[in-house]
Amino acid sequence: MSHISLGSQKPHLTFWQIWNMSFGFLGIQFGFALQNANVSRIFETLGASQDELPILWLAAPVTGLLVQPIIGYYSDRTWHKKWGRRRPFFAMGALLATIALFLMPNSTALWMAVIMLWLMDASINISMEPFRAFVGDMLPNQQRTSGFAMQSFFIGTGAVIASALPYIMTNWFGVSNVALDGSIPNSVKWSFYIGGIAYFSAVMWTVLKTEEYPPDDIGKLKAENNEKGIFAGLQESFLGIFQMPRAMVQLALVQFFSWFALFALWIYSTPAITSHVYGTSDPASAIYNEGADWVGICFAAYNGLAAVVAFLLPVVARYTSRRTTHLLALLMGSIGFISIYFISDPNLLLVSMIGVGIAWASILSMPYAMLSSVLPSNKMGYYMGVFNFFIVIPQIVAAGILGFLLKSFFGNNSIYALIIGGISMAIAALLCIFVEDDEEN
Repeated sequence: MSHISLGSQKPHLTFWQIWNMSFGFLGIQFGFALQNANVSRIFETLGASQDELPILWLAAPVTGLLVQPIIGYYSDRTWHKKWGRRRPFFAMGALLATIALFLMPNSTALWMAVIMLWLMDASINISMEPFRAFVGDMLPNQQRTSGFAMQSFFIGTGAVIASALPYIMTNWFGVSNVALDGSIPNSVKWSFYIGGIAYFSAVMWTVLKTEEYPPDDIGKLKAENNEKGIFAGLQESFLGIFQMPRAMVQLALVQFFSWFALFALWIYSTPAITSHVYGTSDPASAIYNEGADWVGICFAAYNGLAAVVAFLLPVVARYTSRRTTHLLALLMGSIGFISIYFISDPNLLLVSMIGVGIAWASILSMPYAMLSSVLPSNKMGYYMGVFNFFIVIPQIVAAGILGFLLKSFFGNNSIYALIIGGISMAIAALLCIFVEDDEEN
């Protein structure tokens, strides 16, 4: 592989080559899924109130805002003869994230859990961000939709297992899921330990099994790095938001409303489902922890469906378009969100997760497939990092206003956060109409 440069016509990779280069996302999603399904539970166990949850979750979007464009910028400008361009960042992030996953469930105070969330999310972002550019680096345009679909498959697969781990620990292995004396349940602790091992192992599989193409002119790359100091690089990273291609701006608006909805889901699923469906808001009660475990199963369900749908989306896009495929998927996600309000039987929540899973599969692949077609290869990581502003900015907005909205207008009833999320996802679907995707598939 090493004789192929980034500017050359890239050869088609085999199924197993795409598999190996995407396998790291299995581990990355262990980290994200454990975080998404359990952090609100951990915060509530350690004394957080429901209206405090969005602010406590600010770590996730803020670290993404700070870390992703910087890592994207510098991964574009990195080349190591043995480790390549993106893989050093994969490995460093995996090591740090594994440490955070081991420490997070051992928090004994709310402030400790918040610090661990900052460390965990920053570390996950270090290893995750270059994976998006990795597809653009390694695959010709005709294979990129399939490449992002493979990433979505591993994201879905990893999240199924990770989200269900507390339930599996309790119901298969008899590990306690009750929070005694304000401590984190053992089922959650063991889930995070397993997640840490899976994270590191999967990412290192990609690092060791994939060889990257070198840049066109290594000498020019080194000269440019010497010419630009770190502060110039940081400035250029954040100014990129004002220099986006037209199609990127259009997709950014779709991303904004999509990720606002997802953040509402991740923050409020546990309090919304335990209170609205199970009828309790007491994190020390057995029924609350039963409901919290079922939230993990719901998350596993939508991620499992996403893993399957990921391979169907390129087929649908081939017969329609990537834009139309994404629009339909987001509409189904909106229906899934809002339908939770009308459910009283926990088992029926799995039906709602069908729509959420279809939307999730598309959000993880279609925007990136469309975007990679219009980006220059030598700035793929940079622009992917800038594009991720529109993942993290809506999360910051959600963290800033959801708690206020619930407290001011909805009597702190968390289920309404999911309805707001459903409306936001419907807006994202409608905005797809205005996206220009000139090079389909």
